[in-house]
Amino acid sequence: MDIDPDRWFYDRISQNLIQLHSLEEVLYAGQSKYQSIKIIRSGGFGKCLVLDGKIQSSEVDEFIYHEALVQPAMITHPYPETVFIAGGGEGATLREVLSHNTVKRAVMVDIDAEVVALCQKYLPNHSRGAFEDSRAEVLHVDARDYLAKSNELFDIIIIDLPDPIEEGPAYLLYTQEFYRQVRDRLGASGIICVQSGSAAWIELLNFTAVNNTLKSVFPIVCPYQVDVPSFGGPWGFCLASQNLSPLQLSPAEVDSRISARLQTKLRSYDGLTHQGMFSLPKHLRDELSKPGRLITDKEPFYIYQG
Repeated sequence: MDIDPDRWFYDRISQNLIQLHSLEEVLYAGQSKYQSIKIIRSGGFGKCLVLDGKIQSSEVDEFIYHEALVQPAMITHPYPETVFIAGGGEGATLREVLSHNTVKRAVMVDIDAEVVALCQKYLPNHSRGAFEDSRAEVLHVDARDYLAKSNELFDIIIIDLPDPIEEGPAYLLYTQEFYRQVRDRLGASGIICVQSGSAAWIELLNFTAVNNTLKSVFPIVCPYQVDVPSFGGPWGFCLASQNLSPLQLSPAEVDSRISARLQTKLRSYDGLTHQGMFSLPKHLRDELSKPGRLITDKEPFYIYQG
């Protein structure tokens, strides 16, 4: 067995779990103003974006993550025209949003311009021309500050940020105060979707805390999960709204909306997948239903970093 540490990338999934990826090449390694950035080529997952030591996406299975993040919210909304994306540096979230023919304007705010530029250079298949779409507006400012100063209402707000790390760029975009800000920037049938961290049984703290915090702001909160192999297992998401629930959509209705709206062919998400995402196992439903951690500006939540 090859035990040369220089030929393996150590992706710390949690305090108790490390996933090893065979390392073929380091395409880029550097430090921006906000975080460390690497783009590597792994044996199993191809080119991967790594921020602060954690894989954010791989070219082999990014479609699973990005379709799961974007499509349930977009399809649940009756006619999404305006979308706000916090984060999403690879441009894949923007790509999925712009696949909908209803969308007239998509504002993507990622504070780290270096990440966006490097992804366009090394991972162009993630965005597939989304940055050049006339409906897209890409800004490199703080997403929370942008929403605080904006008077615009959005149909969909997607939070596609790295996990909350102390001193990282994203931890104050997981708090109750921020979710209240988002609520005020959503239209009457608006929806927020948040990538919510690992849904693995031994690492539910982030998922349950995000779910609990959203429930303190929105009357409807629907957690769901998909398996993302490059992340080491199941990954959690939370969809929240004042009056719309994805649970009310049948597989047939989901497929009908996909057929009417989407200009590209999806690889992972359809009506049956939608039903499966929200059909959580009992042990996970029980854990998410318990009173849990409330994330606030004064008491933010950080995942383990080591």
